[in-house]
Amino acid sequence: MFNTLLDAPVQPEQPSVLMSLLPFLLIIVVFYFFMIRPQQQRQKALNSFRDKLEKGSHIVTTGGIYGKVVKVQDNKVTVEIADGVNVVFDKSAILEQAEPQQ
Repeated sequence: MFNTLLDAPVQPEQPSVLMSLLPFLLIIVVFYFFMIRPQQQRQKALNSFRDKLEKGSHIVTTGGIYGKVVKVQDNKVTVEIADGVNVVFDKSAILEQAEPQQ
């Protein structure tokens, strides 16, 4: 009697599709909230800052050049980097606001 019970094939339970996909879904959700969403918020703030640029603002470019905005056009910004030295940058090259240089 015990031999017949032991010889019977055991059918393992099949995990549900949801349980097998749950770890991947959790990874995607965590990835979104810790990486993608904060980056989108930073990009939105940066675009807002670039749109609000005005004459007299002190800025830093992506290349690390500090200067003062002299003129703002559609996609161009003229920046004074030294007395009488003006350089034209694309708005996408403006990185952040800087402290006024003395």
